Amino acid sequence: MSDSALTPDDLEFLRRPLHGFPTVAAGPVPPQPRPVWFEATDVGTIQLCTTPDSPKVRQLRRDPRASIVVAAPVGERERWVSVAGRVTLEPDGAQELSARLAARYWDLDDPARAADLAGIEAEEQVRIVIRPDTVRRYHY
Repeated sequence: MSDSALTPDDLEFLRRPLHGFPTVAAGPVPPQPRPVWFEATDVGTIQLCTTPDSPKVRQLRRDPRASIVVAAPVGERERWVSVAGRVTLEPDGAQELSARLAARYWDLDDPARAADLAGIEAEEQVRIVIRPDTVRRYHY
């Protein structure tokens, strides 16, 4: 199934602590997805954060198109959601997003994880926001 907006069911799935695999438009260079933390927002966008000098940000400055695929883990029924669309790079809100995502994916009562978060927060961050043009999903 394909449309241009995330459904309430999609949002419920995407709000779980799952990894997303983003790709950026790269012309002749093959996509090289890496697992990332992400957040599905109430307005139906997907956002993640990274350093402003990362390869994906450099490419998005040239061509602001990206996609992200999120799949259910092994042991669950097969399911995935793919979001593709135009991207904006937002200089604000990345630190807050990092903190929310760390709390979602890590136990921040663990001193090692709290220190990891402090390291992330010490870096300059940019927020990548994907506005869906196409949403595809599969649920078995």
